[in-house]
Amino acid sequence: MDSDTAGSVQYDRWNEDNINMHVDPPQSTVKRIYNTVCSGNSGKVVKIAGALAALVSIYILGYVTGYYVHRC
Repeated sequence: MDSDTAGSVQYDRWNEDNINMHVDPPQSTVKRIYNTVCSGNSGKVVKIAGALAALVSIYILGYVTGYYVHRC
C-alpha cells in the first residue's frame, strides 16, 4: 500500500501552489484620504481648485494692499 506516496504527492502539490498569505497592514486615515483625493480624476480637480483658490486669494490680497497703499 502506498499511502505515504499519495500523501506526499498531495503535500507537494500544496507547496507548489505558493499561496501568498501576505496581507498589507491597514492604512492610516490620513493615507487613505491622501490616496483618494490626490490620485486620478479627483486629484486633478483638487489641484485645479487649489490653484484657482490661491490665485484668487493673491488677487484679493494685492487689491487690498494696493487700496491701502494708494489711498493718500
